[in-house]
Order: sequence, then C-alpha cells, then structure tokens
Amino acid sequence: MKKIIFLVLVFISMHLSSQTNTEVFLLDIINTKDSIALVHLKNISNNAGYDNQPYFYDNNTVLFASSRNHQTDIKSYTITTDENAWKTNTTSGSEYSPLKIPNKETVSAIRLDKNGLQRLYSYDFTNETSQILLKDIKVGYHVWYNQNILVSAVLVEDSMDLMVSNLDKNTNLTVHKNVGRSLHKIPNSNLIGFISVENNATTIKSLNPITGDIKIIKSLPILITDICWLSESKILIPDDKIIAQWNALDDSISILHQFQENEINGISRMAISPDGKHLALVSEESPVLLIEKQSLAFNSKDLERFASYYSDPVIVQNFPNDTLYQGKSKLISDYKDFFSKNPEANVEILKRIHKGNIVIDKERIIINGKEHHRAVLYEIRNGQIVSKTFIQDKEKLPEAEAIIQQQLEAFNAKNMDAFAETFDSEVVAYDFPNKIYVQGKKQLQTVFSDFFAQTPDLHCDITNRIIIGNVVIDEEYLTVNGDNFNAIVIYEIENGKISKMTTIR
Repeated sequence: MKKIIFLVLVFISMHLSSQTNTEVFLLDIINTKDSIALVHLKNISNNAGYDNQPYFYDNNTVLFASSRNHQTDIKSYTITTDENAWKTNTTSGSEYSPLKIPNKETVSAIRLDKNGLQRLYSYDFTNETSQILLKDIKVGYHVWYNQNILVSAVLVEDSMDLMVSNLDKNTNLTVHKNVGRSLHKIPNSNLIGFISVENNATTIKSLNPITGDIKIIKSLPILITDICWLSESKILIPDDKIIAQWNALDDSISILHQFQENEINGISRMAISPDGKHLALVSEESPVLLIEKQSLAFNSKDLERFASYYSDPVIVQNFPNDTLYQGKSKLISDYKDFFSKNPEANVEILKRIHKGNIVIDKERIIINGKEHHRAVLYEIRNGQIVSKTFIQDKEKLPEAEAIIQQQLEAFNAKNMDAFAETFDSEVVAYDFPNKIYVQGKKQLQTVFSDFFAQTPDLHCDITNRIIIGNVVIDEEYLTVNGDNFNAIVIYEIENGKISKMTTIR
C-alpha cells in the first residue's frame, strides 16, 4: 500500500502549474455500493482563451469565469438545457471566482479593475448591480461560511494568508500564514478546509471560523494546489489526466479516475454539485493541440499567431542543449526573416510522440522546394512552448534501428552481457534534460544488473518510434514489479554503439 501511495503522490507532484488556455468540463458522478465512476465528459465552456473557477450555484447551474473581448466575465451553464449565458459585462475590469452568497440571490466574485485594484464584490444578476464587500483587502480566493462570515486567502506580498471576515461586525482576523488557493466548506460539518504550504510540502487542514480552531487532516510530502471534498471523509486531488482520492477512513490514496480523452490535460480546479451528482473540473489545453495550432500558423506564415504560442523567454536549440538563441523577440525576428526568404515553406507531421508536457514531432519540411526531415522536441508549460529543440537528420545510419532493437531484446531477456554490448564504453545516460545518472559502461552494468535482479517481471514494449539519422526516439511501455508506466527514451548512436541515452520519465 505504501508503494501505491508513493506512486500516486509522484504522479500528483509532476504537473502543478497555473493555466492560460483552459476549459471547464462537466461529468456525472455515479455512486454504487463498491465504486464511484465519473462518466459523460462534456465541455461546457467551449471558448477560446481562459475558462476557470467553476462553482455550482445550485444542482442545475454552474458558474465560472470566462474570457471575451480582452476581459473576463462570469458565465453560467444550465445542465438540463445545455445552455450558456453571460451574467456580467464589466468593461472597467474582470471578474473571477464566482460564489453564491448563502441565503441570498446574489453572487460574490473577485474583481480586477483595469487600474490594478483587486477587490471582492457582490453581484445581483437580476438588476445588474454590484457593490464592494471588502474594500481594502486584496482577496485572492474565498469561500462563504454563512451569509455574514467569509474565509479568504488574502494576498500579502508574495504569499497568501488565511483571513476570517465578519461582515456584520466589520472585523477581519488573520488566522494562518502561507496558504493555498483551494478553500472549501467540508460536507456535513461546520468546518472550512484549506491547504497549508510549508517547506515544499502540503498539509490539508480544517478551520472552525467561529472558534478559530485549526486541525491537521492530512500531510503530504509534495506541493499540491487543488483539492475538493467528495464527502466529509474523501478528498479528490487532481493531476494531469488523473484524479486521485484520499480516504480518511483507512488513510489510503488511490486513483479514482484516469482520463483517456485527449482534451483532458493538467486538471486543476474542481467543484462538486450540492447533491453530489456532478463534478466540474478545469483542464489545460492539450499540448498536442497547441503544437497543431503553431504548425498551422507556420504553414500560413501568420507570424503573430505563430509567436503567440511561445513563452518569453523561449529557448530554441539543437539537441541536446546547443542553444541557438533565447527570447521571444529573437524568435519573431528569426522567423520573420525565414518566412521572407522561404515563402513556400511547409511542414508536415509524419509521426508524433506525446508524454505529459513533452511533444516530439517527426517533420517533413519543404524549404525552397527541397525536402528535409527532422524531429522537434517541444516542452510546454502554462499553455505555452518554453523550449523548442531540433534533432537534425545529420548522419544517415541505416543500422540505427537494428542496434536499438538488439538492445531492447537483451533488456527484456535481462541478458546483461548482451545489453551492455550495445553501448559505447564512454556511454552517458541522462534524465531529461541533462541530469546524468550513468557515466561509462562500468556504471551502466552496475546499475542495470541490480535493476534486472530486482525486477523479475521486467518488460518493455515499443508503442511508437521515430528515427532521425543516428537518433532513435522510442515511446516505451514498461512493466516494473507489477506497475506499468510510459517513458520516452532518446538514443544517440556513434560508431555502431549507443553513446548517449536520454530518458523522459
């Protein structure tokens, strides 16, 4: 059980970043005696740009923040009619994190004005009016305890503090330092759940806003940003394409659901309907879709759109780490010159390997009427390309695939002598991008001899392969002591032997 918990926590720690192009999705929650299923995935925002912070106004209505016309407004989705409606249109600012105020027909939301002020407002959608709730406090995130008592994560310099505000008495009391953004009322209790961030670890805690009593619910040795309560004893923790579940009854962590759909990537904010029948979640735009868009922009020579998919600073390099240049302005200048000199340039994707925030494309590119082959490794964070690495077809090596196949067969047979024979005496093995974990054949033999001995069920299948000259890129499906996972391995071959091996785990 400890091993399973560790693996789940590793999965959760890998993708914790803020989002840019995001969508809001809805699922049905099906409860049976022995299991919980998430079914009928549906995109309820369907909007280019930012859609985030879903909240159930009631069992039939989801509110969320959605971007349009260079601002963010509150939007609603009605489940039974499958209809969206804009609820605000504040031209002087943008609204985020909508919540229903208890026992009222009004909604609270954080408003970021164009002059930089960030304050909490209440909104009456019926008569289209609003008013400030907390004038001089910079609320980042909030949750209502009752119609008069508010618990907020308040921005203080470079962190957030937990504050309890009594609107009737006009009091504001800081009760905890350095908290996260995920605030929820714990079902069937008089408590608020929140995340405490300390020493690169996370502790889920509860707060009684009346007494000020704070208790530890669960400590995790990793940083997480988003949780929600499925029930008073079950907490959902999202990561990438996985939703994990912590059960307080036996202190276990398990994978509740793993999404196979391409549109679900980098799950973050989640909310559950009051009747427990629906789950709303936020997902980043798929890295694959992002790369598709930038390829289309390249082929249409739309420089502005092409550049919009890159971060600043972006790193452009030749594999493995030969930096060509850094910075978005240099990228724009470089491609402006390229497009002017090569107006007929066109790229076609021949093969693609995708894992997490890494996309590797094998491309056929036409430049001035001549055909070239290359691979491009894209690294994506926060919805933008942060690095672009070219793997050029420099050296034709027909035997490259046969060498890697020989290495694979020896690996699966756990034949150490045959395995080592495929590697150069000065081989270097890296964890992506450049962390060395093996240097030289002697160390390789030591590391893999122990690995073979400790892994009786070891097996590797190749699910996808890209070959560029003397470079072979394999997408691998591995079985290791009862667990299964994918990895990408980039092999470089020189003089008939594997000289470098880079693993993307």
